[in-house]
Amino acid sequence: MNSLIHTHDDGSRVVKLDPDHRVLFLFKDLEQIRRQLRGEVAFRMADIDPADLLDDINTDVMTPAWVCFRHKPEDIALDAYAGLLDDSGERVFGTRALMDGGFKAIVSGQRKGTGSSRETAVQCEKWSGIEAVFASSFAPIHERNNLNLGQLLGGHELIVRLQAGEAVPLAEFTGEYDPVTRTIVEAGGLFAFAAKYEAGEATVPLPDTARRPMTIAEKIIARHLVGADAAAERFVAPGDACLVRVDGGYSHEFTTAQVHYFLQSEYGDDYGIPDASKFAVFEDHLLYADGVARMAPFAPQIQTLRDLQLEFQRHTKVRDYSAKDGVSPGICHQVAREHFVDPGDFIQATDSHTCMGGGNNALTYGVGATEYAGLIYSGFTFVQVPESIRFELVGALRPGCTAKDVILHILRTHAVAEETLDRSMEFGGPGLASLDMDERATLTNMATECTAKTGICEGDRITAQWLAARRPGQTIEQIEASFVSADEGATYDGGVHTIDLSTIEPMVAEPGDPTYGKNIEDLGEVAIDIAYGGSCTAGKERDLDFYAEVLAEALDAGARIAPGVRMFIQYGSESVRDYARAKGYVEIFERAGVTVIDPGCGACIGCGPGVSDDAEQVTVSAINRNFRGRSGPGKLYLASPLTVAASAVVGRIAAYRRGMFAAHATGVS
Repeated sequence: MNSLIHTHDDGSRVVKLDPDHRVLFLFKDLEQIRRQLRGEVAFRMADIDPADLLDDINTDVMTPAWVCFRHKPEDIALDAYAGLLDDSGERVFGTRALMDGGFKAIVSGQRKGTGSSRETAVQCEKWSGIEAVFASSFAPIHERNNLNLGQLLGGHELIVRLQAGEAVPLAEFTGEYDPVTRTIVEAGGLFAFAAKYEAGEATVPLPDTARRPMTIAEKIIARHLVGADAAAERFVAPGDACLVRVDGGYSHEFTTAQVHYFLQSEYGDDYGIPDASKFAVFEDHLLYADGVARMAPFAPQIQTLRDLQLEFQRHTKVRDYSAKDGVSPGICHQVAREHFVDPGDFIQATDSHTCMGGGNNALTYGVGATEYAGLIYSGFTFVQVPESIRFELVGALRPGCTAKDVILHILRTHAVAEETLDRSMEFGGPGLASLDMDERATLTNMATECTAKTGICEGDRITAQWLAARRPGQTIEQIEASFVSADEGATYDGGVHTIDLSTIEPMVAEPGDPTYGKNIEDLGEVAIDIAYGGSCTAGKERDLDFYAEVLAEALDAGARIAPGVRMFIQYGSESVRDYARAKGYVEIFERAGVTVIDPGCGACIGCGPGVSDDAEQVTVSAINRNFRGRSGPGKLYLASPLTVAASAVVGRIAAYRRGMFAAHATGVS
């Protein structure tokens, strides 16, 4: 139970900081954090300029990959904030630093918890004694994970009042939430709420929203309401609290062990799940960790995660996408969209890039291990209907530009202004038809980098043809009949934004954050050491087309990968690998000097070939995020597959232009 919450004799509940309750402020000046950890100084929010607090604290900083190799929360908390490093690369938080500090609350700036859906980021604070978290704003999945674990969340004004000695009514922390979320937080977390719901002590009534035009996300939620008459048309609106049926989902070896652990702890070793048909486990994230020197010390922990995932799969009989003979079927998001994410589906998984499935005209997004454990056990989950923002695409991309440049443009403009925050990003318009399914998947995949709830595309003949080729027994017409489209007059709280694709320029995101976008023509000279093409974002068939197009032209011009540069291309799935082989791409890659890697997440998660070795190395990568340390200690630029391949040939970050390699020939035998 949260010790900051006090109950008065009349039953009213307040939140109060006792005099001995310490508050940790996360400053941009990292030395100020160290001083607090050493007990040398205490700060008051009333005396602090919020601009001095750290913004965009991402979940990789809170719990780097190596910390996530532990599956018990109390062990994860030992190295809370292990990824927060100073300019020299030294950790700001040592082992047990947060745990031994005696802090009850923690304060930061804007967009707390960006990046991965890893619930471990919340666990590292909670199991270190933190009971209240304050920030200007929170990334949506991170916020939900906090609420599911019963953490109090608030803005800066609340910590000012608490530090002044005021007893703040609990309702001021929970009043902005729907009744179900309030009950979850005040009960101490999602499992406590689930117990109340099962005992009939908590209810979730069907929304009573009147008939209204709905967005794609709203319509899918309305069609999945628990307790609704299947024959009756239901309506929802942003903010509505709903219990919603889940069609399927998945976890991977980074997260499955926690799901299994939580289910065993809550329901016993003989727990069961009602329907395993569209649920799955994947071995993709840590497949190549054994080959990364800095991961060697964690080999036993990694093997434990693999073993526990196998145990979970055998216990539940979910789909098994384990590696066979050391080769994975592929990255979970790519394989899921190929195999079982269908139009109109509601899919949940323990990874923030689950939203990639939205390219299939489905509602898909990531959740934490606690929430996933709850939904796979019950078959339904709690949803607060999100607001939507629409991107109306017109025109077509010019040569040298891809969907990656489009989403980097959105990140630099709409996302940095928080217009996409916690909203469903809906993509449509006549320009969508100029993008194939793999390019659409790039847009929805990186909705999570926009701190959006999810991304989702309209369905069309291109969608139906792509799915029909991968769904035996389903016709194009049957698939088209399952599409969910927005109603005319639907409300978009984030607005409707027209993007003329013909105006998009080749872009990069500079090291540190995907929102640090810049047109390549404004970048200046940036020499590179590593070029990486892969990940769920950029290991699809169309991405392989892009790499091959550039490298084939380079070979024809007598050029290949520049001296001193290493280029890696990693397939997103077995089917992508087979496609590349059939097209003759493997020979092109090998002749150009590329190292080709079997399917997996690899360098994107810092666990495979293509990671940097030291802080001075520069990587240009087609992955989705470039937080410090994400893919090694070096400087990481995000770019499109075309840019990555072109840069590998010329040895510096460069946009691809046809005919550009004549002056860069390095001689090919």
